[in-house]
Formats: sequence, C-alpha cells, structure tokens
Amino acid sequence: MNHPTQDRRRIFGICRRAALSALAVAIVLLLAVVATGSAQAQSYIYGVLYSFTGGADGAYPQAGLVLDAQNNLYGTTTGGGASAAGTVFKVDASGQETVLYSFTGGADGASPYGGVVLDGQGNLYGTTYGGGASGAGTVFKLDTSGNETVLHSFANSPDGANPRAGVVLDAQGNLYGTTSGGGDSYGEGTVFMVDMSGNETLLHTFTGEDGIWPFGGLVEDGQGNLYGTTEWGGGKFMSGTVFEVDATGNFTLLYDFGRLPDGEFPVATLTWYAGGLFGTTSYGGLHNKGTAFWLDPDENVFYYFGNRGSGTYPLSGLVLDANTGIMYGTTSQGGAHHGGTVYELDMYSNQAELHSFSGKKGDGAFPAAGLALGLQGEWINLYGTTEIGGTYGRGTVFALLNSAAATTTALTSAPNPSTYGQAVTFTAVVSGASGAPPNGETVTFMKVKAVLGTGTLSGGSASFTTSALPVGHSVVRAVYGGDALFPGSTSNTVNQVVKR
Repeated sequence: MNHPTQDRRRIFGICRRAALSALAVAIVLLLAVVATGSAQAQSYIYGVLYSFTGGADGAYPQAGLVLDAQNNLYGTTTGGGASAAGTVFKVDASGQETVLYSFTGGADGASPYGGVVLDGQGNLYGTTYGGGASGAGTVFKLDTSGNETVLHSFANSPDGANPRAGVVLDAQGNLYGTTSGGGDSYGEGTVFMVDMSGNETLLHTFTGEDGIWPFGGLVEDGQGNLYGTTEWGGGKFMSGTVFEVDATGNFTLLYDFGRLPDGEFPVATLTWYAGGLFGTTSYGGLHNKGTAFWLDPDENVFYYFGNRGSGTYPLSGLVLDANTGIMYGTTSQGGAHHGGTVYELDMYSNQAELHSFSGKKGDGAFPAAGLALGLQGEWINLYGTTEIGGTYGRGTVFALLNSAAATTTALTSAPNPSTYGQAVTFTAVVSGASGAPPNGETVTFMKVKAVLGTGTLSGGSASFTTSALPVGHSVVRAVYGGDALFPGSTSNTVNQVVKR
C-alpha cells in the first residue's frame, strides 16, 4: 500500500510534468522567435549608484532591491545605521541615499538580511534576523513617514527564529515568509504567515526529511500556493529540497537534491513563471560550484557554474524577462576579477557575463542578492547590491543600464581664445536616445584631474563660468556622472587658450 504522501507526489508529478513540458516548449519557442527576429543581444553599462560608508547610512547589504514607479530603489543593510544594527534605505534616481529607518538592535529588530516589499500605499514590509522581544527576529512594517511597527516578534519555539529572507505580500495583505531556525526542539526552521494585525500562523515546521534551514524566501503562484527551498536536509543525500505549502499549511515535498552532478544546497528564492519553477543551487553540478535548474517535477539542470572562468557559487535566484525568456542573476564569487558576477542566461545554456566585480577603484564585490529589473521604454535595466567593496569597502548599490540609453556630453567654451582675467563660460550639453537627463543633476568641469567647478542641468545643458584660468592652454572636459536611468558620459576636450 502506497503512503498518501507518495500518492500525492505521484499525482502532482504527472500534472506538473505535463504543465512544465508545455512551459519548456513555450520558452523554447519564445527564445527561437527572439533569436530569429530583429532583436539583438543587449549590452549594458555598469555604474555604482551609491557606496555605503559604514556609518549612519548603513553597511553590508545582503538583500536585493525593490523599485517603485518613480525609479526609487529600496533595500536593507545588515550593519551600520545610528545604532550599528542595520537600516532600511532608499536610493533615488540621482543616486542620493536616504536612511528611512535605523534599527536599534532592541525590540524593534536588528540585522535585516532580507529585503523589503512595497504595498500600493508605499509602505514597506520586511524581517530582521535578530532583535525583537525574544532576540529571535521580527516581521516589521515601515510606513511612508518612517514609523516602524513590529508586527511579530519570533520566540524561537514554536513559531521559528532568525528569518534570513524577506516576506511575500498577497492580495489580502497577508505576509508569508520563512525562518532559518526555530520551530521544534531541533531548530530546523518554519514557514509562517503574519496578517496586518500581527497575528502569526505557523504553516509548517521542518523536521529534517522534508528539509532543514530555509534560507531563501517564498514565491507565490497566484493561486495561493507558496514555493521555497531549504539549504540542507531532505532524503538520502541531505543536499536540500524544493517544497510547496498552501495558505492552510498543506505541505508537499517537490524535490530532494541528490549526488553530483545534481545541484546541492539551494539558498535562494525561486522564480515562478507560466507554471514552472526556476532556481539556483549554491553548490553541486559538474564543477561543484552551483547550478541553474527548473523542475518538471524532477530537477533539470540547464547550466553549470564554474565553467571556463565564469561566476561561481550563486547565492541568489533568477529574475526573468518574460518578453525574451532571458534570465539574469548574480554569483557571489568567480568571474574575471574573482569578486562575483552579473550574468544573463537562457535555457540553451548560453551564458554571458555582464559585469565582473573587482572590489577595486570603487567597484563592489561579492553580491549576495539577486537583481531588480526596471523598464525604461522597451529597455531592461538591472539593479542590485554588493555586500562589500565600493569607495569605503562597506558595499554598494549598482546599476547595469541598457547601452541603448547611453548619453553623450558635448563641451564648448566662449570666448576662445580669451584674455587673462576675462570670464570664460563652459557649456556642456548632455543628450541620449531617451532624451536629456532630468533637470537639477550635476555636470562636473575638470582640468586634467582638478575640479574647476560644477553646473546644474536644465533642459540638457549645464554651464560653468570662471575668470581664474592661467595664461596659456587649459585642457578642459565635462563629466556627467549618470543616474539610475541615464549612464554617465565624458565630453570631448576643449583647449582653452588664455592670452595676456
């Protein structure tokens, strides 16, 4: 006689196999259309939008970002802030950072490892790994005025402890998430729901054979079913699991990761698309440096990380451009400069490195989180964080902007030549395929490496006037630093001649 769970999994498998076979055909057809159409492979321009100092502004972001309609980016840092217990922050389109909340490390929470989610009114919801009434972490709400409300404080048993991922918000305003520990006496983690009144419902407690330590968050399929991964546990090989749980707590173990070259130790949130689950494992595969997979219901690995110097050990999941079938993600290590990568990938195992982090000269390093996709007309832009690196070594917010949005800066001066002591005006005009950058942004006027001054953009033009140029030749250029939508650019040089 079959066990009821085995029967349920067998029936689920038959249904899912048919659904995902159709999904595979759909994605393959989509990729074929893109490949044979007029669309070309996209290239990107990388830039650091913000470098954390490690002070009041925060330090060491380990979570991804969420983007609002005004192109503001929201995220968390695990350290820094007024009490060195982490922050919730916003970076606007011009790269200006604002700390929305600094955790004290007490009842309000400490060290948010997970990101935040936005509701329709602009409120943010997330988790903290520590702090709270019992020191085991919290679920919190942050309103648009910066007021924090602790919706739930974890007590370790039976509700769980130390959530490492953020929450999912459903249409009814319920929040769903995982804790990496707590639950029963073995502390193997839980799946929970918290409503807007702060009432917590324990949906599942992990016991080992069904998984241990869910580090990643949950993804919803639109029908109220939730999917996630555990970093360890499962069956014979204890290499992690993929699971499903519904809003009433019915739990189904979908997949046990096995021996190499199977993937091992998934720590990232899954992606749900057209009836299928896509994800990554942090280890395993042909090179034991991670995999990208989808389920049908068995695991189908379509990429092995670590091949030919590519990125290694992905700690984040995949984000999908539904228009092209292309997936994007990060690896925590590897790449040309060994500091991790941003990559694009399709189901044919075609992978391209979009950026290799170095941690040098202001670049970030070791991204632990996935990417946010932003639309700029028909273009896709990518946004993310690195845990360390940047100007101060405390992490960054970065952007990869579609190269179609590239700007050009043209510089002129008048009068040229001029006489000593005469006022000379340098004018920079910044333009691009999507128009001029927003008014109010800054252009810097440089003489070799020295800053002569700055000008403010208005209608795509910025000017700077000086009468302090020395007699002789001054080689001047203008630098537009860029923002979250417009890549920066450097102008032509102008040889300003100053006569006696």
